[in-house]
Amino acid sequence: MSSPTGPDNGLPVRMPRPRQPGRHRRPEPAVAPEGAPALVLAVPGAPTAATRGLAEEVVSIARSELPGLDARIGYLDGDDAEYPTLPTVLAHAAEQRTARHQQALAAGHDVPAPQGPVAVVVPLLAGPDNALMRQVRQAVMDSRVAAELTDVLGPHPLLAEALHVRLSEAGLARADRARLFTVATAADGIILATIGGEEAVQAAGITGMLLAARLAVPVMAAALDQDGAIAATAEQLRGSGSTHLALAPHLIGPEVPEGLLDAAAKDAGCAYAEALGAYPAIGKLALSQYMAALGITPPQAQGAPQSR
Repeated sequence: MSSPTGPDNGLPVRMPRPRQPGRHRRPEPAVAPEGAPALVLAVPGAPTAATRGLAEEVVSIARSELPGLDARIGYLDGDDAEYPTLPTVLAHAAEQRTARHQQALAAGHDVPAPQGPVAVVVPLLAGPDNALMRQVRQAVMDSRVAAELTDVLGPHPLLAEALHVRLSEAGLARADRARLFTVATAADGIILATIGGEEAVQAAGITGMLLAARLAVPVMAAALDQDGAIAATAEQLRGSGSTHLALAPHLIGPEVPEGLLDAAAKDAGCAYAEALGAYPAIGKLALSQYMAALGITPPQAQGAPQSR
């Protein structure tokens, strides 16, 4: 038997912790607004089981950052069955939104027709690629669905962090500069490989400056899809004094033709790190693009102290 104030056996009762007042209180976790558009990740490249696993992990990270998020995957080169194409996914999202509205009306709820985009399409690209972005835009147009298309994920400091981690995983960079330990195979010059022409090289170069600051070694960007560009950049770095080079893909993975990275590394005579893949920053950046498109305050900004 227990009393209104707690059990009668003297055991302590865990009471809810009161919210800390003032500027130091913890921010409330963000949740997706009810009826918010779906986040549709536009995945380039040939659809494979590995690509699907990567994309699913990216949207899982996004969902964990924003509970209630409706996140889906659409492939640019899918088949509508095992790998649903972007137009198919957008059309399905539109059908579901219409069905929900009709169900609400049938239940006697006086709700207005949904407004705004059905979905926000986020390209799974670290940097600009005009050819792939044209393909994404065409797929959105083909769907005949009101959808908003965001920019690519980079350049961004989180991509520099991800590149650093991938290099350290390959034994090509120190994991933590602050600990001052050395790696025998650590590179003293980094080639940042990208795809998408000169615009992609320039964008990768911005992230490269951030990576250079983290590693305290020179970093130069070069086009992986331009014949001889990686090898020429390697020679330029060697000419400036670097002797042990590493190739770091400023790429997520699905957009890279098979064998291209390995061939470029051999031409440059250097080792290479893995593509960025489903590093947590990729999911967070995809979500950031989605939230920016909808004007939703990012979780880390909520509860921030007001400047006076």
